[in-house]
Amino acid sequence: MREKVINYNEIYTTSEARKLLKISESTIKRLLKRGIIRANKVGGQYRILGKELLRLVSPEVERGVIRSYQKLKRKIKKSVKNW
Repeated sequence: MREKVINYNEIYTTSEARKLLKISESTIKRLLKRGIIRANKVGGQYRILGKELLRLVSPEVERGVIRSYQKLKRKIKKSVKNW
């Protein structure tokens, strides 16, 4: 069976997020209500960014993405400064 992968930039419904996280409907509702998972409401339904799911599952993944972004940003700023 093929594993589902959480895409950092993907937008998920609560149903899709539930399946990816393998949690019940009541658990996803509780996580949303408590603000543990940040989401936006669109047309009465929640939309959750993949980065939120990754943050919940593995905070280290999010920190790695942030470090990579900051490293790239410093490199670009340095090259632009030398122009």
